[in-house]
Amino acid sequence: MARALVTGSTSGLGLEFAWQLAGTGHHLVLVARDESRLRTIAEQIRDVHPVQVEVIAADLADREELDRVAIRLTDPVERIDLLVNNAGYGLRGGFLEIGVEDHERQMDTLMRAVLVLSHAAARSMVQRRKGAIINVSSLAGYTAAGPYAASKGWVTVFTESLAMELKGTGVTATALLPGFVQTELHEGASRHRDGLPRVTWLRAPFVVEHALKDAAKGVVLSIPSVGYRTAGEVSRVAPRSVLRALSSPSWYARITARAVDRSRKRASRRNLHAHWQRDED
Repeated sequence: MARALVTGSTSGLGLEFAWQLAGTGHHLVLVARDESRLRTIAEQIRDVHPVQVEVIAADLADREELDRVAIRLTDPVERIDLLVNNAGYGLRGGFLEIGVEDHERQMDTLMRAVLVLSHAAARSMVQRRKGAIINVSSLAGYTAAGPYAASKGWVTVFTESLAMELKGTGVTATALLPGFVQTELHEGASRHRDGLPRVTWLRAPFVVEHALKDAAKGVVLSIPSVGYRTAGEVSRVAPRSVLRALSSPSWYARITARAVDRSRKRASRRNLHAHWQRDED
């Protein structure tokens, strides 16, 4: 049976990757910071699927802990056939509002960890002439929306470069570029779903299923949904001045304010409706 290592596997897309891979018979190595949550999820998966689930508690922003995960990727006996670099998180606030140390830790997780783990995995996989790497990026990488977007832009370009270098080796590299996904990441970054049309929000199961199918076919850029594929192409050719304007803090502030206003109006209508119901009763 194949074995997959998934980082950031206790929530969001990482957790969905774990469940879908277990469902297709993959043994798992789950990596995240919270060991207690890791073990709980491992037990839940074992209860449903007849697969082996190993856990590694590691903070990928810590170089020593990152190296432990990299070493696991090179194990010649219990070999890793698929690496999913998914770990990541957003920060609340603008660039200048947040301490530089927090930015550095985020960059270590979003970029250095992807670099180190991809290097370890690819070297081992090339020797066997078999394997796949999925790096979770984002369409935000095509925008100018701060350090997070910049790091995702790096992940996309890095993965494209890696895919070209791996061509003909039997190993593939795929960058997953979703748009807005209903996960804890966007909640942690204080994004308001009500400020955007429902059609812009994708569900994690759909995104992961799409990514796994694309990786199996050797697709380099996996963008779920026709709408987001179109948006990705448009953002590539659009003037940078337009993208800067659309992803500026003032634009996001307007979207957020509109979202809050809509939420308040909905709440007011619900309260008024409930009041009418009580009066009628």
